[in-house]
Parts: sequence; structure tokens; C-alpha cells
Amino acid sequence: MSRIIEFRMSAQKAAKQSVQGKTCAFTGHRPQSLPFGFDESDKRCTSLKSVMRDQIVALIENEGVTHFITGMALGVDMYAAEIVLDLKSKYPHITLESAIPCETQAIKWSVASRERYYNIAAKCDKETMLQREYTPDCMDKRNRYMVDHADYILAVWNGCPSGTGNTVRYAHKKGKSIIVINPASLEVTQE
Repeated sequence: MSRIIEFRMSAQKAAKQSVQGKTCAFTGHRPQSLPFGFDESDKRCTSLKSVMRDQIVALIENEGVTHFITGMALGVDMYAAEIVLDLKSKYPHITLESAIPCETQAIKWSVASRERYYNIAAKCDKETMLQREYTPDCMDKRNRYMVDHADYILAVWNGCPSGTGNTVRYAHKKGKSIIVINPASLEVTQE
């Protein structure tokens, strides 16, 4: 009986891979650069997450996106990952990949943030670790990997120079479709 269950799981995974369509990667600010900071109970945060969810659903339903990539950073990356994981109940064919810049990404975070990070990581369908050790450019390498492997970029970006801004510029250079959500106004633009 155990073999039958294993076979069915393998068949489900194969079916998931065969229907895989387009890919969307997420980029966005860390909490300290968002209008509400670390307060996720703030109405501005819940509104941002709602707009992000709407955009993710539109990508699934209208653009054929089935695979999502998160950089696993605090803030927008984690919000997006949790939204995708929640949407798996309605869209069981979607997958989530964690693109981890280095093995020690979360080592200096608070206990609660690390637990959240590991909880998300455990639920991802795929993990890609760009390198073992931290180097000053490992976050940029992670961001380029995500852009290079995506058809769409969903960016929560205020337009100011930042790592998110660098990722958006790189995505432009690579000719990717970019959806930008302004974290203050919640205005959505397509580039």
C-alpha cells in the first residue's frame, strides 16, 4: 500500500511539472522601508497584502503563471511567499521556489523571523541556494537568478534607489514584464 501512495505522489508531481506555465519572481522592500515598518497589523500592510494577492491571482488566472520565486527576505518576499502558499488550496497546480542567497541568510534575524523563514522554506516546492557563504554580492546574485528565471516580476517598490530598484532595472534590461505596486499609494503600474 505504501508503494501505491508513493506512486500517486510521484504522478501528482509529474502532472504538476507538465502543466507548469510561466514564472513570476517577487522583489520588494524590507519592513524598515515600508510605510508601516514591522507592524503587519497596520491597515496599510493588510491593504498591501490584499493588492499583492489580487495581482498574484490575476497572474495565475489571466497570464498562465504557475511557478513563483521568492528571495526569502524579510518583508515583501515573505508576504508574497505566504500568499502563494495560501493560494495553493485554491490553485493546487502552482509551485513556490525559494531562492536563497546564502546558507546564513536568516542567522541574525529575530527568533520569530527565523521561525517564519524556516516554516515558509519547509513548504516550498523547490529550494535554490545560490552559494553557501555570504559575500557582499550574494543578494544581487539571488536577484539576478530570480529575474533570469522569470517571465514576470512583481515588485513592491517606492521608486527610490534600493536593491529592489536594482532588480527592477535589471528586469527592464532583460525585457521582463514588470508589475510595480507602490507601497505607499498602492497604485499598480505595468512596465
